[in-house]
Amino acid sequence: MPEGDVVFRSCYRLNEVLAGRRLARCEFRVPTLATTDLTGVEIREVVSRGKHQLFRLADGFTLHSHFRMDGAWRIYQAGRAWSGGPDWQVRAVLGTADHVAVGYRLPVLELLPTAEEDTVVGHLGPDLLGPDWDLDEALRRIGTDPTRAVGEALLDQRNLAGIGTFYRAEILFLQGVHPRTPVTDVPDLRRLVQRAQLLMSANRWQVAQTSTGDTRPGRRAYVFERGNQPCRRCGTPISTEEFGPTGQERRSYWCSRCQPDRRP
Repeated sequence: MPEGDVVFRSCYRLNEVLAGRRLARCEFRVPTLATTDLTGVEIREVVSRGKHQLFRLADGFTLHSHFRMDGAWRIYQAGRAWSGGPDWQVRAVLGTADHVAVGYRLPVLELLPTAEEDTVVGHLGPDLLGPDWDLDEALRRIGTDPTRAVGEALLDQRNLAGIGTFYRAEILFLQGVHPRTPVTDVPDLRRLVQRAQLLMSANRWQVAQTSTGDTRPGRRAYVFERGNQPCRRCGTPISTEEFGPTGQERRSYWCSRCQPDRRP
């Protein structure tokens, strides 16, 4: 699932080509919006909120989308061929005189009054890349369930918005914390969350996420998607498992030597 930095960068680029322009073309290929036509409407701005995308329109409405696992917005110059996937995967087409934004495989696409955006993003915690970022508030939310595994707490978008499995795995490794460590037992939770925000900020302009500083294939991460491969620090095989609330299990990665499980 694309994480906060990927969504931020996508919205930044969409805002560059759509903001302040009127739509010359509009197509929605989902049943709930099949008869909706926004042609002639101006797009005021496109912003991210955690992993959500918000297209705010001049008529007082917002187009809300979410990538989930493999959705994407692709931008093309007007008249150029599209290359983001087969036509049957297209869910939305927003075109101006100069560019066309094509939404592929979008599982969430809905139109709502801008004044009611909180109904879809109001539950989110502070956005690590947003103007609302508040470290103390994020820590307060995480701390409301002190016995919860920190690996679960970091992925809960109600605590802080934007972290996914890549950042969870890499930040916990950098801090030497086992994913199942209870929140209350994390040695320096403030520093852990600070580093998550700093790492995501550093990656927001890069196409390839990296925690190692090396963007070459196979070198970007310390533990993420490196199950059974040697730890880059100590050589211990990287451990992996799925855990989390029932129905929401997500794969986790850690080094058993660099991130020992200190639970009784």
